Amino acid sequence: MIGWFLDRMDEAPTREALVWRERAVTYGELRRTVRIAAERLRKAGVTTGSVVSLEGDYSPGAVALLLALVDAGAIVVPLTASVEQSKPDFRRIAEVGFVVRLSEDDAWTIEPTGIQATHPLIQALRDRGHPGIIVFSSGSTGFPKAAIHDFVPLFEKFKPRRHSLRTLTFLLLDHLGGINTLLYILSNLGTVVTVARRDPDSVCEAIARHRVELLPTSPTFLNLMLLSEAHTRHDLSSLVQVSYGTEPMPESTLRRVHEIFPNVKLLQTYGLSELGVLRSKSKSSDSLWVKVGGEGFETKVHGGTLWIRAQSSILGYLNAPSPFDAEGWMDTGDEVLVDGEYLRFLGRRSEIINVGGEKVYPAEVESILLEMDGILDAAVRGEKNPITGMMVVARLTVADSSDAANLRVRVRAFCKDRLSPFKVPAKVEVTVDPLHSGRFKRLRRGD
Repeated sequence: MIGWFLDRMDEAPTREALVWRERAVTYGELRRTVRIAAERLRKAGVTTGSVVSLEGDYSPGAVALLLALVDAGAIVVPLTASVEQSKPDFRRIAEVGFVVRLSEDDAWTIEPTGIQATHPLIQALRDRGHPGIIVFSSGSTGFPKAAIHDFVPLFEKFKPRRHSLRTLTFLLLDHLGGINTLLYILSNLGTVVTVARRDPDSVCEAIARHRVELLPTSPTFLNLMLLSEAHTRHDLSSLVQVSYGTEPMPESTLRRVHEIFPNVKLLQTYGLSELGVLRSKSKSSDSLWVKVGGEGFETKVHGGTLWIRAQSSILGYLNAPSPFDAEGWMDTGDEVLVDGEYLRFLGRRSEIINVGGEKVYPAEVESILLEMDGILDAAVRGEKNPITGMMVVARLTVADSSDAANLRVRVRAFCKDRLSPFKVPAKVEVTVDPLHSGRFKRLRRGD
């Protein structure tokens, strides 16, 4: 199924493919592991169209299994420890026929479930004879949706050769962005550097130790890294590029990152579980304006939101109606400004706060709040108000909890000359809980 991909790996058998637990694995070793995994899967009864959950994080075994499953024409359901409690539900929705589990030492087992997948979308993929992947959304607006992709179009975009970089795998293996990063690295014979923990010091230490060149991450993590000052405790001089996505970047955070890393290219990325990851080009490292698209993608702005039609779009959801219109376009729900070929992402339409008929974008308010002394993190949401319809609520983590009583006054004074009156938080809450998920994406909903 992906012979060209595996043949490319054979070109550099002695080059480092993966660094896992401080051990380097060459492309030759990884290729042998793929062959061994393929044989074990075949003996276990995995064939074209089998639905297999792959339960682990980046490791030589997990990467080899992913490639072996795709080459066998299986439909892969990657699940990580971040969704441990949801795994039974996810397996049921995906109609998983085999469960592959990886242990801490990278050994793995395969267990048949006896389930026969009958969903029409799974059957459609089987009829094509193509491998597939099922990924679950984060569930920020309800129960996660199960998106099923044909894996062939996702792989095709990696045929052209691009830069070979040492790259840290920050996004998880069950995130389409994480899969995209992995395939990009391997298709260009780069090196995958894995981390056991995704806290700022662990990530920065791995960058320094293994001379990482590319860090794909989220704006929330970059803000946490700056707050922790982990970048001052480790040598990050090997970095040539930091890509960020999954959520809007606060302008204040981007400005600080650019000041600290003036020689590092900062690239905004964009992708959705339903469409894949688009190619992108930021206007400059300190700019939030970005071009998105590339071969296989069409874009348009309609009603203020970005619409996309993609060759790599999902076949559909296993547990929800199709998100596409009759012509194959999807309304992403992301509101944007347009400047020629460039877009600026303002925020999700579902998160906009309507105050007396005026729009408030949470990311804009958060960006201002993060400039305040003593504010470690901020998440802004809307709350019903009998007079204005909604009001702006800021949830904050602070350096000094004794200042909580005076915080609302300080916030209003600080925002007064920086934001329009209707955008200034009317309510301020202080919390000690993280304002981000385990995927380092900002949490804006209230308790």
